[in-house]
Amino acid sequence: MKFCKTYQEYMRGHEQKMLPVVGFKKLKKIMKKCRRSSQSSNSCPDQCPVCDGTFFPSLLNEMSDIVGCFNQRAQKLLEIHLASGFRKYILMFRGQSKRNHTTLIHEGKDLVTYALINAVAIRKILKKYDKIHYSKQGQLFKSQVQTMHKEILQSPWLIELMALHINLRETNVKSRTPALFDGCYLAFKDGKPSLTCELFDSIKIDIDLTCSICLDTVFDPVSLTCGHVFCFSCACSAASVTIVDGLKAAHPKEKCPLCREAGVYEDVVHLEELNILLGQRCKEYWEERLQMERVERVKQAKEHWETQCRAFMGI
Repeated sequence: MKFCKTYQEYMRGHEQKMLPVVGFKKLKKIMKKCRRSSQSSNSCPDQCPVCDGTFFPSLLNEMSDIVGCFNQRAQKLLEIHLASGFRKYILMFRGQSKRNHTTLIHEGKDLVTYALINAVAIRKILKKYDKIHYSKQGQLFKSQVQTMHKEILQSPWLIELMALHINLRETNVKSRTPALFDGCYLAFKDGKPSLTCELFDSIKIDIDLTCSICLDTVFDPVSLTCGHVFCFSCACSAASVTIVDGLKAAHPKEKCPLCREAGVYEDVVHLEELNILLGQRCKEYWEERLQMERVERVKQAKEHWETQCRAFMGI
């Protein structure tokens, strides 16, 4: 079965969920129209007003909707899964925690499938574009989209779902509970961890979990909007803010220490499932780092409150 038909059947089965989709059939029609016009003008490979004016803007809007939907649903799912204490009672009061463990895993599996099948659809339609136009504009567009953070495989919530999958697998969840991923694991090379997932249709995700600031395994990891992952304390240091104030207090002009993109701290994501996973797999390092972090946090908290008291008393 051709992928276009597979994709359409998948989306028809999820119509009741009102999920954003890639207009696969519509985009192929645009390129067919382009092919017919190019046969007479021969201008298509270099400049293509038929495609460039409709194809890329349409695909970009669809990609934005898809990644936004995925992020929102994955965030909500993980919040319910990680809820404890007072937060758990709030969710129970709202009726959001009535879903049992197996139901949450099924929803996670659906989200992962949604992300992957759309990633494949986008990759295939861009390959089709380059084939018809004898160009690399499709691959160039893909690179541009990645810098705009519209690529679903870059989502920090996908990292969280990968970590959740491994955590559940290692806590001996009942075998009848479905897995979120196939071939997902935490690997160590020369003592350095990476999160790897081999997906269908030759898609592979490989995420280095070494902080590029302290050059050690990320501790209390956070993902900036550019997609780069750092230790929370390292990211605070790079953003010129204290641990007490947090990354939300960073100036909008502060840049990612790796890619130098500005404005990446406002929507930072704390990777809690990844933190749990690394804490279980790197116990000795985690204990050592935890002691160091406690000392530093107490020191910064003391300095913060001394500054606040002096400001309040006008000293």
